[in-house]
Amino acid sequence: MSLLPELRYPTVTEVVASARALAAHRPALCTLRQIGRSRAGRPLLLLSVGHAERAVLVVAGAHANEPTGGATLLDVAGRVVRERELRADTSWHFLLCADPDGASLHVTPAPRSLFDYHRGFFRPAGHEQPEWSPAVLPPDRLPPETRALTGVIDELRPYLQVTLHGTDLGGSWVQLTKDIPGLAEPFAKSAAELNIPVETGASDAAGWPASGPGVHVMPSPGAGAAYPSMPDDARSSTWYHAHRYGGLTAIVEVPMWASDLVDDPVPHPAPAVALRRLAERLLLDTRRVERVLTDALPRLPGVEGPLLRAAKWGLDLVPGLAADWTHTAPADNTRAYVGSVDAFARRLPLRAAAMLLRVLTEHDDPAAPRLERLVATWSEAFAVRFRARWVPLEHQVEHQSRTVVAAARHARDRAG
Repeated sequence: MSLLPELRYPTVTEVVASARALAAHRPALCTLRQIGRSRAGRPLLLLSVGHAERAVLVVAGAHANEPTGGATLLDVAGRVVRERELRADTSWHFLLCADPDGASLHVTPAPRSLFDYHRGFFRPAGHEQPEWSPAVLPPDRLPPETRALTGVIDELRPYLQVTLHGTDLGGSWVQLTKDIPGLAEPFAKSAAELNIPVETGASDAAGWPASGPGVHVMPSPGAGAAYPSMPDDARSSTWYHAHRYGGLTAIVEVPMWASDLVDDPVPHPAPAVALRRLAERLLLDTRRVERVLTDALPRLPGVEGPLLRAAKWGLDLVPGLAADWTHTAPADNTRAYVGSVDAFARRLPLRAAAMLLRVLTEHDDPAAPRLERLVATWSEAFAVRFRARWVPLEHQVEHQSRTVVAAARHARDRAG
């Protein structure tokens, strides 16, 4: 049976409905159960396929603005049901959405352009993100979504956790908390077949060793960070929770719009100079958003919801990050890395502006039209600079699903 309602991003409600249908269709093989509730009381649901003790955990929806994961999760679950070999000695467990509250606020299920995508944009502040909160909050303040996720890891003790992420514009890459020998080849082959560029210099993995193009292995805890100012550290996130049971985590990123500028391994002629210029532009763009925010705040008494909190959080990251790019030696000297930093420098103020725009529009604030023009201009400039081309959803899902299955197979061989 097909689990995808159609070739568009499914909502959380549709993902849940498809999982319920699968569990009802194959009750001897599949179960669906609640493992917790979100801060707003939404259920956190786990679909399990198979009964083997050895386990793989797949997590979707950790970031509200990365919608491919829900469709991929359904596709992988369908493959596991159909292909007995995948569940011969492994049970598969699918957290349908790690942050349903966040998903309810990101409202672009079928974006037609980057501007359309940003008009409905939401991504929580770091301390409100289920996977990242342990990196910035003490244990007694962790949100219930995080506690539910770590509780499932404690219960299942998976040899592999796969968390499904995505990027608005760029390429595909994988982050591993431990190396998975053999993964780089099927990952690269899949990307090539589907015309998806491999992001070889992803700024998210700045300074990390690579086991193959686009396959980055996190440094061990305690190693220096490429961006010292950043308040969170992936090595303190839920990604490392599986290590206490001998497991590892793979983070599989796939783009909505592709850019062939992010896979150029040729050395940049002046990476330090380029990063300083990007830092300058980042500061200038951020000040434009901050001026709108400062002007509008007196007209928004008592408005401190998740959109405004997230916008402020993103803006607060900028001074330190700009200083890192200005005063720290580049973590990589390739054109791909400089391009990835360029994209990062565009995203931060654009996302903050987009979320602030939603707040201003909701309150019919007079500054909204001016900010909307800025969001539209920046979205178009981002697309033009990186020669954005849409990646068909079926290709996004196929590539991410192939990578999940390949990671599970090779990690199983690694675990013995």
